[in-house]
Amino acid sequence: MAVTIKPISNTSKKDLKRFILFNYKLYRHNKYAVPEMYDDLMSVFMPSHNAAYDFCDAQFFLAYRGSKVVGRVAAIINRRANETWGKQSVRFGWIDFIDDEEVSRALIDAVVTWGRERGMTEIEGPLGFTDFDREGMLIEGFDQLGTMAAHYNYAYYPRHMEQMGFEKGADWVEYKIFPPKEIPEKFQRVCEIVKGRYNLHVGKYTSRKKLKEERGQEIFQVINEAYTPLFGFSRLSEKQIDQYIKAYLGIVDLRLIPMVFDEQENLVGVAIMMPSLSRALRRGRGARRFWGYLPLAWTLFVHRPKNTDLLLVAVKPEYQGKGVNALLIADLIPTYKRLGYRYAESNPELETNAKVQSQWDYFEHVNHKRRRCWVKAI
Repeated sequence: MAVTIKPISNTSKKDLKRFILFNYKLYRHNKYAVPEMYDDLMSVFMPSHNAAYDFCDAQFFLAYRGSKVVGRVAAIINRRANETWGKQSVRFGWIDFIDDEEVSRALIDAVVTWGRERGMTEIEGPLGFTDFDREGMLIEGFDQLGTMAAHYNYAYYPRHMEQMGFEKGADWVEYKIFPPKEIPEKFQRVCEIVKGRYNLHVGKYTSRKKLKEERGQEIFQVINEAYTPLFGFSRLSEKQIDQYIKAYLGIVDLRLIPMVFDEQENLVGVAIMMPSLSRALRRGRGARRFWGYLPLAWTLFVHRPKNTDLLLVAVKPEYQGKGVNALLIADLIPTYKRLGYRYAESNPELETNAKVQSQWDYFEHVNHKRRRCWVKAI
């Protein structure tokens, strides 16, 4: 049967449910794929719940053979990012398809047509509405368990992109980092010099409520400043920041969020880590039903896994390259030992971000994944 592409409504929970469940079904028997949270995706996709729609347009498509769904894709125009980077780009995100070139080509063609009708001259992805959505297509590391922050995809995906004429736009790399039992002496000396030279100190909160009220906005403003030069980034709005504070700062383990402050108690750097939820998300199958939340609650509050996800490290531009990262990491090493964690898995880092990657040189580490943003003129 021929492939049929059908646009779906981003205000219809029934349509979006079908869109979300296609990924769950496609990867149901894959032991490395980690499903996104069902309720989180609903909130991301529906304009009434996602502040990114203030500066983004989106259309969702499903591919059918007869009555069977065989692929999906979201077409997104982030007007703020396009203005920031001086381009007319339509993004494709949340793309999944069976191993059939007719299907993948039909999905991409739907995004291209939708983008051209709105004046776009380039297609790129996988990208979401913002950098806080999953982005990039895995091109190395197909035998590694995914994380809650990044897509997993089958090894045939990159082949399809190359066959359609896409080229590399940017690559991200991911690492497993094995902290030592003690802070290396040289590393400790660097930290003491940095503290004295710039009058900095490290602190943590013990109350989630106080963290949200006193530092929530400041944390995300530091992220805005730190990430502005990075590929495809668009600054978070106040409404978006409020959403992220509500969604994430209420469940984090405060012991895994060191912050660096200056003499006036202004925040200059922050690291955010979480116990890995990968296996819990797999067991809970995206927490689509009530019982699916039980493995998450068990992981967060009862039985810790052996590794964490390093979600982000953000340092204000004027303090970058001055050792603030070392202060954050030095604070985490004894915490790691005390809580019994074995390694951390980094979020995707741009391969060109030498400042971030150089900090792992002090520790045993391995680059175990690589993912790509593809780009093509249209």
